[in-house]
Amino acid sequence: MLTSNITGTSITASSRSKAFLAPFPIKSRPCVPSGVKKQENIRKGTIVAKATPASAKEGDKKGKIRAPIKDEELTILHETLKKAKHAQHIYGKFSQEQVDHVFRCAAEAANAARLPLAKMAVAETRMGVVEDKVIKNHFASEFVYNKYKSTKTCGVIEHNENGGVTKVAEPVGVIAGIVPTTNPTSTAIFKALLALKTRNGLILCPHPRAAKCTVQAAKIIHDAAVAAGAPEGIISWVASPSMVVSQALMQAPEISLILATGGPGMVRAAYSSGHPSLGVGAGNTPALIDETADIEMAVSSILISKTFDNGVICASEQSIVVVDSIYDEVRAEFVKRGAHFLDEAQKEKVRGGILKDGHLNADIVGQSISRLTEIFGISVPAGSKVLIGEIERIGKDEPFSQEKLSPILGMYRAKDYDDALQKTYKLIMNGGAGHTSVLYSSPLNKENIGRFQDMAKTVRVLINTPASQGAIGDLYNSHLNPSLTLGCGSWGSTSVSTNVGPEHLLNVKHVHGRREGMLWFRVPPKVYFKSGCLEPALMDLKGKRRAFIITDKPLFDLKYAERICGILDSINVHSHVFYHVTPDPTLACIDAGLKEMRAFNPDVIIALGGGSPMDAAKVMWLMYECPETRFDGLAMRFMDITKRIYSVPELGRKAILVAIPTTSGTGSEVTPFSVVTNEVTGQKYPIADYALTPSMAIIDPQLVLTMPKRLTAWSGIDALTHALESYVSVCSSDYNRGLAKEAISLLFKYLPRSFKKGGNDVRARAKVHYAATIAGMSFANAFLGICHSMAHKLGAAYHVPHGLANAALISHVIRYNATDAPFKQAAHPQYRWPRAKNDYAQIADVLGLGGSPGAMTDDEKVIKLIEAIEELKRELEIPATLKDIFNDPAKDAEFLANIDHLAEEAFDDQCTGANPRYPLINDLKQILLDAHSVPITPLKSLSFGGSTVGYDIPPPSPSVSTSSSSSSSSSSSSSSSSS
Repeated sequence: MLTSNITGTSITASSRSKAFLAPFPIKSRPCVPSGVKKQENIRKGTIVAKATPASAKEGDKKGKIRAPIKDEELTILHETLKKAKHAQHIYGKFSQEQVDHVFRCAAEAANAARLPLAKMAVAETRMGVVEDKVIKNHFASEFVYNKYKSTKTCGVIEHNENGGVTKVAEPVGVIAGIVPTTNPTSTAIFKALLALKTRNGLILCPHPRAAKCTVQAAKIIHDAAVAAGAPEGIISWVASPSMVVSQALMQAPEISLILATGGPGMVRAAYSSGHPSLGVGAGNTPALIDETADIEMAVSSILISKTFDNGVICASEQSIVVVDSIYDEVRAEFVKRGAHFLDEAQKEKVRGGILKDGHLNADIVGQSISRLTEIFGISVPAGSKVLIGEIERIGKDEPFSQEKLSPILGMYRAKDYDDALQKTYKLIMNGGAGHTSVLYSSPLNKENIGRFQDMAKTVRVLINTPASQGAIGDLYNSHLNPSLTLGCGSWGSTSVSTNVGPEHLLNVKHVHGRREGMLWFRVPPKVYFKSGCLEPALMDLKGKRRAFIITDKPLFDLKYAERICGILDSINVHSHVFYHVTPDPTLACIDAGLKEMRAFNPDVIIALGGGSPMDAAKVMWLMYECPETRFDGLAMRFMDITKRIYSVPELGRKAILVAIPTTSGTGSEVTPFSVVTNEVTGQKYPIADYALTPSMAIIDPQLVLTMPKRLTAWSGIDALTHALESYVSVCSSDYNRGLAKEAISLLFKYLPRSFKKGGNDVRARAKVHYAATIAGMSFANAFLGICHSMAHKLGAAYHVPHGLANAALISHVIRYNATDAPFKQAAHPQYRWPRAKNDYAQIADVLGLGGSPGAMTDDEKVIKLIEAIEELKRELEIPATLKDIFNDPAKDAEFLANIDHLAEEAFDDQCTGANPRYPLINDLKQILLDAHSVPITPLKSLSFGGSTVGYDIPPPSPSVSTSSSSSSSSSSSSSSSSS
């Protein structure tokens, strides 16, 4: 019989129609031959049939061939789906106010019908208890409404202006709701209310043994929703369902989501339908009672749960595990409260009736004690609430250890808590993984509770709570959402590990506005500068007790350290000098210094010298305060220094670090960078962490008056490169760009004088010294680029002094970066468009190279800047090419043979990520080639000859004995330490 209902859409199919699906849309098809079984799926509106051999003879229950569904029945299904989709399309445009009105009206109608619906459910299914089903219906309407009445489910549900995030909720569409026979009306109410709250359409497919009561519940909610303004057909149903109709519904292309509550077979069918599905897992809930439990409460709670609706809730306890020391007391309490313990003969009879053909006997589900005694053929005292079988085995060969969905319990005696945990775990994994488990213990027994929660492979771990009422939420703990669809996570082969709620029936769009992350500017808290400032600055250490001075042998011999010790003595600070730092400080050097440092136990560490003593002092400081530090962790590449995987806490708890530079170039006195070398493997550990920023920097030009000419030139160009690269870096900001421009101006003006006149031009020496520190402040906060990336590798492989390597490369890098259309641009939120060319043009203007406003294009200004840099190099007597620097045909040949490897290693250098033009490896190779042989000037155009037309795959790197680790900019110190 087929029917149509004007207040909803219903489908009635013959209860005998449990066979195959006809094509969809409808097509005529021949009868199914005997002995052939078909599995069909709807794909894009058509059910595709696959023939497989039947597993049993015709007439056998498992292999029975059933008649195909009728064309008329599929027509009704098609119309139902069409109407539901149309209704949802209309309802999906409702406002939050309209939806909340519909939601409230439907909840009120369902709540008002809680008693008649309960009576219908018990009368039709012959399961459960009317009074308890009233409670479930009441819960499904009142508690669900109360929990979600203020929940936003329409349009913008969350907006964070500061974070630039807006969440917009949209309905998923039409939902297929599979309803079980155990909770036919409460589950229908729950799913219908959730669908209405989330602007979804819903087609309910009841269990064949509970169709009338489920349809009635759906009809009540539908009518109330329509009366409140919802469109006709927003809630629909299958009036007389069958397996094939359920499958056709779940596989229909109009369905967007399946909400499946039912047996394992139905849930598996939902997950294999080809549509997203939310299903529940099987339950086999154990309850463990330990020696610290409140026994009266535990027994009472278990009986409240297990007798509720004759135990049909899937979360209800199926077994009890009790530790031996209280077992007899717990047993006596159960007897006192009305439980009946089965004798051996009774156990055998019950054991034989729990399962049927290896599966739960449907005849016992939700039955009363009186009915169960009839089924099992046993007699028990009148008023018995539950039947308990005391057992030992756990597994398929013990029916008492499996899910029973009736007032029957298995009870285990455990030797101790460890044994109890093991038994409980086995019970969970015996068909109940993921669902629910319960522990009764003292709330103060944190150890037992912690061990239980670690052991339990269940989504809901309930403490001192009746399982049936506790698992569905909001009764014994308001933080567990009310639900009659209980997800079980991957343990239970389901897709969610929580109680299903409105959030699972929504598509939430996350609208993310562009937000530039927080920037920073970190420098030492104290920076003292001026000629002769050393002594007054050190007076700031008054009150400290012990100063550990780290320097190198040349400076020690020149009595620089002795001068500092004298000043410290005047303020009663005891000092110790470690002067064994070598260029490229090694782990052995660090270990030696640390040994002396720990013995001396300083509260001040003073780094005196060029980059190498600075590097060594920073690492010793780190290891002194954090001896557990791993060098390989600190050397790990990062994309964002504030989000790096490996970091260290802020230093300074045991000692502060005072940096006193005696060279003008590295800027290490104000940076968070360092580098140390493994003398055994040759591997360099570049370290970058703001924790390494010195506590104080003392910039006294008197300390650099005797710096040699070559060191003055190379260190000066290194400082210039720091300023240039940090100015155009993708991380640059207004805070560092002004510093970079000032450093560039000072270096162009005073570096030639400092080089030529040396200590005789005190002003020039001071300005260059200041410029190096200012440039250090800039790149400490904006980082560097590929000039340093390549210079690091040239220094490691061919021992080219770092400043000299930068000098050979910087003009070529400027030409490479100066484009408005880079093949690849580095991704950084504040770097909105390619601006390097304009940045370089601004520098040219600062230097007065651009003439009057508008007189030159940006390209012409950048060329002028490159020419000025090359002229500066000539004044400083710096060779124009790498070939001139090598001055060795053998080294030239080695360089050219190894250039692919150098380019690859430079690409993976820490500095590469901040370069404004993100390079291809072949680009770096071309820059190295350009820098090797021919001077860049005269220069007529900024065109670059590298291969940036595609992602060229570089050839395999040859096996070479060069360092492969990245190096921070601080490695410049390794080759520019004062002598």
